[in-house]
Amino acid sequence: MVFRSDYPEIAPLDLPIHEAVLGGSAAHADTPALIDGITGRSLSYAELDAASRRIAAGLAEAGVGQGDVVALYSPNTIAYPAALYGITRAGATVTTVSSLTTAGELAGQLRDSRARWIITIAAFLPVATEAAAALAADPKADNDGDDTADGPAGIVEIFVCDQAEGHRSLADLQASTAPEPTPVIDPGADVAVLPYSSGTTGLPKGVMLTHRSVATNLLQTDAVHVTEPGERILAVLPFFHIYGLTALLNQPLRRGSTVVVLPRFDLEQFLRTIQEQRIEGVFVAPPIALALAKHPLVDRFDLSSVRYVLSAAAPLDAELAAACAARLGLPHLLQGYGMTELSPVTHVVPISDPTPPPGAVGRLVPSTELRVVSLDDPDTDLGVGERGELLFRGPQVMKGYFGRPSETDAMIDADGWLHTGDIGYVDERGYLFVVDRVKELIKYKGYQVAPAELEALLLTHPQITDAAVVGVTGSDGEERPKAYVVRAFGCELAEQEVIEFVARRVAPYKKVRAVEFLDAVPKSASGKILRRELRARAPREV
Repeated sequence: MVFRSDYPEIAPLDLPIHEAVLGGSAAHADTPALIDGITGRSLSYAELDAASRRIAAGLAEAGVGQGDVVALYSPNTIAYPAALYGITRAGATVTTVSSLTTAGELAGQLRDSRARWIITIAAFLPVATEAAAALAADPKADNDGDDTADGPAGIVEIFVCDQAEGHRSLADLQASTAPEPTPVIDPGADVAVLPYSSGTTGLPKGVMLTHRSVATNLLQTDAVHVTEPGERILAVLPFFHIYGLTALLNQPLRRGSTVVVLPRFDLEQFLRTIQEQRIEGVFVAPPIALALAKHPLVDRFDLSSVRYVLSAAAPLDAELAAACAARLGLPHLLQGYGMTELSPVTHVVPISDPTPPPGAVGRLVPSTELRVVSLDDPDTDLGVGERGELLFRGPQVMKGYFGRPSETDAMIDADGWLHTGDIGYVDERGYLFVVDRVKELIKYKGYQVAPAELEALLLTHPQITDAAVVGVTGSDGEERPKAYVVRAFGCELAEQEVIEFVARRVAPYKKVRAVEFLDAVPKSASGKILRRELRARAPREV
């Protein structure tokens, strides 16, 4: 059977994302749109809208135009949305970059996305310039999208959000006297945002999210959860992640709420900001929910302003959710479900429901269809209470993976159903429960870790002849990457050497946390790694 939303159907929102979000700014002109949770500096809606328009003018004057890609490589700051919407106003696509990325990873994303400009911060310039240099020296670079190597390419310019000698800043761009660009954007075809995701498996891929898919998903989410004008939202989850981008920027700024920004998660600063700024809405990933439930620091702060906590990005245990809610004096914790390839939301626990079932990730948003298919026979649809793989169809489904038509076809079938690789079931009230994953992707503290990426890196070590990586769940419920390694003949490679080898080359959340040496990696007759066997032999603690 096909599960459909109980909410009324909606029409697609055919607006550029900057218009969908900031089009109503005049109604909240003097309201703080963003507040820096560290310094207290604020930016009103009028100032944010004006800044994005002048940044667009400056970028256009610098050569950025329709169809171009600009990499936004920055931690959370109050300047981030002005840069984001400035890029889209210029007609370009934003590829969001993890603030934890290494130079090698950044170079790979720049190359794959064909980005020609970078907007970053002064502290990140060493990584950005190293990545740009690596890209310029790459003899295999394909710069025009025709699948043939064009030779060395270069980043045209690196801008900074703050100040750095030798680099133009966002303030410099805003000072441009050039006219605001007026690109003709096709919301259904033009890509607004190009975040990177590993999908169900494999290496990170650029997810093409059109203006229409992102804007429409905001409208879909309104049915189950909206922030209110002036409501204070705490933004500590990273903006580069589709969860943070949607829940902490696009959605609240569209509603006239006030977003209080923190650059990173530090528990004491997080709690102090809730107390001092009288935060009402808190969006978290499971590790933060764990801290709120159990850390003794929580008792030192007045968190009585909090009206709700919503957790997403990774599974949250029902008991942990209940403990977190009880600690904060809330009736329950809200959850949501989605993925980058779905722009990202399909389910949210409605804030209006006084008794959602424990552990549920929500109700289906409008204009979205869900099938639960048998793991043994994917052509068989399952009904209420039956567990299978989750498939979705709706206006929020991605356009596809950038430059990867075969991988797009493997993810989205001929009938438009996106295959998530997640296993779940729908109860009699229409609530979704996610219970397992078919896909190989590891979720560490809400971040995606692709086993294939780490395996490819491990195989570059001269003393490793084969390797496999799986996620192993610890006693805290967190999944961490563990490597199974086959040493080259006669080598005495040690566990710590392998851990350090990987750590030097990847972002911190991708680090291998444990290593076990094998005589051979178990594989099927077709050569596929038998990860289930490896998980079965892994100890719980990592």
